[in-house]
Amino acid sequence: MKISTQDLGKIVDKYHNEKSSLIAVLQDVQEKYNWLPPEALRLISERLCVPLIDVYSVATFYRAFSLTPRGKHVVTVCLGTACHVRGAPTVMDRAKHKLKIEPGDTTPDGNFTLESVNCLGACALAPIVVVDGKYYGQTTIQKVDHIVDQYKTKKRKKKTIQKRKN
Repeated sequence: MKISTQDLGKIVDKYHNEKSSLIAVLQDVQEKYNWLPPEALRLISERLCVPLIDVYSVATFYRAFSLTPRGKHVVTVCLGTACHVRGAPTVMDRAKHKLKIEPGDTTPDGNFTLESVNCLGACALAPIVVVDGKYYGQTTIQKVDHIVDQYKTKKRKKKTIQKRKN
């Protein structure tokens, strides 16, 4: 994906080039590109008059930010104590098998990124899988298949709709 300096400029301008808006600017860039490209971080540094090292410090401190490209859909499996006891390792194994990637990796087609976390704070629903912010509780290996297939289907439906418009 090509990074547009014009689009980045609009994001920074939205916050009136204020240093205090660094996190909000990074969030908007992350939302737009699904990661924080190096050229975006340099432009943000220049426009907000924040040293590049400080921009990187914030970008690497918060787990919500990624310095590497992520998939269109981020699949997060909780491996915290309650989830672990209720079968999260098996759920993670199934997600790895289904997506054919390891945690921290992105599928070759750029559609999915697989992540693990130590706790999502929803222990009563363990084991938990989150896709693009949507929580799926009491996940089994069968549910993993259904969840992933559902997001693969969304991708296909979008393409079909776009083809019909053309």
